[in-house]
Amino acid sequence: MELKEKRRKVNSNPLPGNGADRLALVLYTDPLCCWSWAFTQILDKWRASCGHEVTVRYVMGGMLADWKSYQDEVRAVTKPIQMGPVWLEARQMAGIQLDDRIWFNDPPASSYPACVAVKAAGLQSGDAGERYLRAVQQAVMTGGKNIAKKEVLLSIAAQLPDFDTTRFANDLQGPEALAAFKADLAEVASSSITRFPSLVIGGATTARKLMLTGYRPMEALEASIKQLTTN
Repeated sequence: MELKEKRRKVNSNPLPGNGADRLALVLYTDPLCCWSWAFTQILDKWRASCGHEVTVRYVMGGMLADWKSYQDEVRAVTKPIQMGPVWLEARQMAGIQLDDRIWFNDPPASSYPACVAVKAAGLQSGDAGERYLRAVQQAVMTGGKNIAKKEVLLSIAAQLPDFDTTRFANDLQGPEALAAFKADLAEVASSSITRFPSLVIGGATTARKLMLTGYRPMEALEASIKQLTTN
């Protein structure tokens, strides 16, 4: 499968200076969340044309530990086959490409392996982590790849240019990536994040922050940014 990607400079450090056009975003997301995939495309389009200096920190949500403990009471999802209609809903509402057949053919058992893989990629650089996140999302959402499998996660890494696949394979099994994911899970819990995606928007010149919860269209994102930067 050919993975399409957009390269961008990512800075995970605090924003320098006091420019009003500088924004710091925290995106609580999960590689297996269809609504996160839909919102990521909205966010990418906005970043490409917003005129702001933007940093994004990605926090992996661990949406699906396993199917024994998973329960989406809002959409009555407790087993893999029931996830297909949710993807169809997301495809229709957001107008994005999604292939729900994975939930019938080869349903992922957990999103945890992919979350750890994103953190392992991020050990190389913020840019590497973001590019890998996009690639692993595309692999499952449109490519029908089971991202709960180690061999799939390694094959995705092998298709990324300027990416250290040897280091990734080692980091995927190492303690740092797992510790980083556990820290993300702790942050999700302490921040009372219960839905993905959730986006926290902050600016350099104000202590105020706004949170968008769940999938939102471009208009909602732009309105929130305007509210934060003009008031």
